Amino acid sequence: MTTIRRTVPVTVDVQNADRYLNVPFEVPAGTDSLEVVIRFDPSESGIDLGCAGAGGWRGWSGGARTEYVITATDATPGYLPGELEPGEWNVVLGLHRVPLQGVEVEVEITMPSSRPVPPVPEAAPVAREVRGSDRGLPAEAGLTWFAGDFHGHTIHSDGRLPIGGLAALGVASGLDFMAVTDHNTVSHHAHLPGEGAKHGITLLPGQEVTTHRGHANAFGEIGWIDFREPAQHWVDEVDRRGGILSINHPISGDCSWLHRLERRPAAVELWHATWFLELISTAPFAWFRTWPAGATLLGGSDVHMLEEPQRPGTPTTWVAAEDASAEAILEGVRAGRTAITGSGRFDGTVLMPELMRAPALVRLGDEVVAVDAEGLVLVDGFGRRRSVRAARESFAADPADGPHYLVLADRRIMALCA
Repeated sequence: MTTIRRTVPVTVDVQNADRYLNVPFEVPAGTDSLEVVIRFDPSESGIDLGCAGAGGWRGWSGGARTEYVITATDATPGYLPGELEPGEWNVVLGLHRVPLQGVEVEVEITMPSSRPVPPVPEAAPVAREVRGSDRGLPAEAGLTWFAGDFHGHTIHSDGRLPIGGLAALGVASGLDFMAVTDHNTVSHHAHLPGEGAKHGITLLPGQEVTTHRGHANAFGEIGWIDFREPAQHWVDEVDRRGGILSINHPISGDCSWLHRLERRPAAVELWHATWFLELISTAPFAWFRTWPAGATLLGGSDVHMLEEPQRPGTPTTWVAAEDASAEAILEGVRAGRTAITGSGRFDGTVLMPELMRAPALVRLGDEVVAVDAEGLVLVDGFGRRRSVRAARESFAADPADGPHYLVLADRRIMALCA
């Protein structure tokens, strides 16, 4: 067994030069496992953790962990198992928060690992009580509106639920699909088909490309997107690989979108769970006015743990698709066939989505159809208002005048579409 110990001084000047610091080490031929542990004073510092192998990226756990194990057949969630190719590897330190006086980071690398990979907890399936697609929202011939959520996390990044646990929450919410978008890793992708089949829900492959200047979700089985590259690279590379990139929570405290782009992605997570804190806020619409016309609108609960109030589907993104497969759902997004509803039931602890009777607004050609929205007001992107007077009512609505949305008399936003 070989143990390498290094003390890495991190200062504000080091952080200013590069947010990501490589700590190189050599992996000899024949090594079958390795273990990395970092130690630092967390009282004033935040150091993220990742790994780059000699043959490519091996994983990221951000600030959720201070250690990982990688073997040929298994790895700590967030990291990719596989043969340990000989050559130079790097422990990657993300310099998230550095105090004025600096911080020393102790890095310890052990080969082979001194311990096995801890087992991942199992999550039992839950009985499904409702399925959003059974609502039968009005759709074009051959299409069905499927209910889902485009933002969720597991133990593969900073979530506290195994993939099966997140899937079970999605089923309990009545969703047809759930995107799993762990930060800066795709280690969860290999497990999604099996866990989705076990729990009876489609799990979409995603990666939340995460930096201190903004986040974006990359959807599709397209491999890992390097978050250390400029954001324009994310946009172009996801497009080149045939995926879909969505700007996440563009107005959300210190996670707001700051990156400059010459070419913008096709989708925007306009309704993030934080909008529930002030449903009369028009700040997301103000930001959206800077975006090119025709962007696909998505919503995301950003679920991480049971201790949070929001559950998958708050808000709910509906996608008109041929079926509930991952490929069909993403094709629906690519075609811009989305709508978002925000009605929910809050019991004082948990906010659950209301799928079957929530006021909804869906697009059918040159019209939008308000469903179960009698008494609400339809507003377009120019502020023009029309009253909804029936349980199902159609309105002429040019997509260029969007987004279109439904509001209550007290101005709370209940639903929207392009």
